[in-house]
This record gives sequence, structure tokens and C-alpha cells, in this order.
Amino acid sequence: MSSEIEEPGEGNSPAAWTAVAIMLVAVACGVVFFWLNMPLLVVASVGLLVAGLLVGWAMAKAGYGVRGPKYTPKVHN
Repeated sequence: MSSEIEEPGEGNSPAAWTAVAIMLVAVACGVVFFWLNMPLLVVASVGLLVAGLLVGWAMAKAGYGVRGPKYTPKVHN
């Protein structure tokens, strides 16, 4: 019965890693800029956050997502 259920994947793909890395940098910069009272750069960090989301989506559509043809899953022992 468990062989009938397909695992959805863990999001461990180049698209997911790239999106998370960009968004992590955006949030870290946004916090620092907020603390330093630089509102224009806080808004720029929000833009970078959205850009990270779009990059992840575009890479997934280009085949680098979990089920994409350019992604080869790693085998865990």
C-alpha cells in the first residue's frame, strides 16, 4: 500500500535552495536596515524577498524543481 503513495518530495532542489538563500539574505538585510532606520533599504529588501520567490518559481518552471527533468534526487542510505 505504501508503494502506491508517491512522496511529494522535501523541496530539496536547486530551485528551492536558491529561493530560500535569496529570501534569507533579504530578511536579514531588511532586519538590519530596519534597526538602522533606513526605510528605503527596508523596502528594497522586501523587493528582494519577492524577487527570491519569483526566482524559485522560474527555476521550478525551467525544470530545476523537485519533479523537474533537470533535477536528479540524491539517494539517502
